[in-house]
Amino acid sequence: MQLAKAKLTLTFLIISIGTLLTNAQEADSLLNQLNPADSSEKVSATFKSTRIVLSHSTETQKKYDLDLRIRHHFGDIGGEFGGSHTLFGLDGATDLFIGLDYGISDRFTVGIGRSRQEEMYDLLLKYKLLQQSESNQMPVTLTLLGQTALMAREPNNNEFDDYGNRFSYLFQALLARKFSHALSLQVMPTYLVRSLALEPLDKENLFSLGFAGRLKLTKRLSFVADYQLVNAFGRPEAATQNLYNPLGLGLEIETGGHIFSLNFMNSEYILENNFIPNTKKSWTDGGVRFGFTVSRNFTLVKSKNPDTQTKIY
Repeated sequence: MQLAKAKLTLTFLIISIGTLLTNAQEADSLLNQLNPADSSEKVSATFKSTRIVLSHSTETQKKYDLDLRIRHHFGDIGGEFGGSHTLFGLDGATDLFIGLDYGISDRFTVGIGRSRQEEMYDLLLKYKLLQQSESNQMPVTLTLLGQTALMAREPNNNEFDDYGNRFSYLFQALLARKFSHALSLQVMPTYLVRSLALEPLDKENLFSLGFAGRLKLTKRLSFVADYQLVNAFGRPEAATQNLYNPLGLGLEIETGGHIFSLNFMNSEYILENNFIPNTKKSWTDGGVRFGFTVSRNFTLVKSKNPDTQTKIY
């Protein structure tokens, strides 16, 4: 019965993805027809990348653009597991991630990836519903994110007797505003649905509220930060004693077709389905770690309009 339920869920997701792929371009065309004067006055580059430190930004891939993203989190810089004996965490990796994001249209992105932790595979759908305008007729950008994650690792005891326990589902609204050429801020209400919790007393389904920002320092260098407030929304006290709100700080460097980020965060994990509920380290006890992200963008189909052509990096 449970296996049939899991298969039904997967079938529904596949049908939904196919429907979105078929209709995304038509939806964008209709939106542009409804707002022809406003379409050339959109605020661009609220964020420079589709990710900030840990979290997604409101940005989506351009149509026909493919983003190859490699992310790496090292071990604790300080505390019991850090210090000079581990070269301040550089001796070990807590998580590795490789993923691909593709722009079906300028507003609609699909992505796949794999994280080392839990051998977790993810599938994401990301749609930019609203975009901030220069005239402030639309004051914010709103992007919707849905992400499914599958834990492929071997089970401990009988935890995966129900195959559906391997899945978790993340739903997120990303609301951002670019206040100036240098400052952008974002709010992220998030809901996570899962069948297994790390702590027995923890909730299976969690609500969190995220905050993020980008401050441009120079032409190619920006300071970025994000924070997820998880433990303030009715999480059981006994389940939160060793679980913390994830906080990430970083420097974002633009180098042609690359976005290179140098980050510090207390989360061991990279995917939202893991780091939002399961961050076990604290900034105050040496649990901060270094990480980096390398993103390379490829334009797979050149535009016929020479004014909009982008080269393949």
